[in-house]
Amino acid sequence: MIYTPLTNRAMRIAYRAHAGQVDKCGTPYVFHPYHLAEQMRDETSTCVALLHDVVEDTPVTLDELAREFPSEVICALRLLTHDPAVPYLDYVRVLAKDPIARAVKRADLMHNLDETRFAGGEPPAGGELARRRARYEAALAVLDEAEGGR
Repeated sequence: MIYTPLTNRAMRIAYRAHAGQVDKCGTPYVFHPYHLAEQMRDETSTCVALLHDVVEDTPVTLDELAREFPSEVICALRLLTHDPAVPYLDYVRVLAKDPIARAVKRADLMHNLDETRFAGGEPPAGGELARRRARYEAALAVLDEAEGGR
């Protein structure tokens, strides 16, 4: 991970915001954004990776984050915050136009597709795993298309 005063601030905010949350694998949720942040190559994308689910999944708002982070971080976070009224693939198509949001979303999807995360725990019941896999693979295809057929 890239450590700067700004990324350290993002790390602390993510840690506090996700305190007590667990992911679908039963592990502390904050490990997910930290995993994504480890893959980023610059300060801005590292901050975005750390904060990518904060607005969507916690009481923290974009306005609050805008007081602490530069506009390029906030713009990418705005794109990554899915409005449930917008169909999922439409949301992905819009965010795919932004290289920072696209990089973070790709890392997010790849981590969500890593079914080894369920080792030692219970995978989602019924067809949920197959539904998640289909959704995330379709989103990756949208990102690939935005990158010119990667």
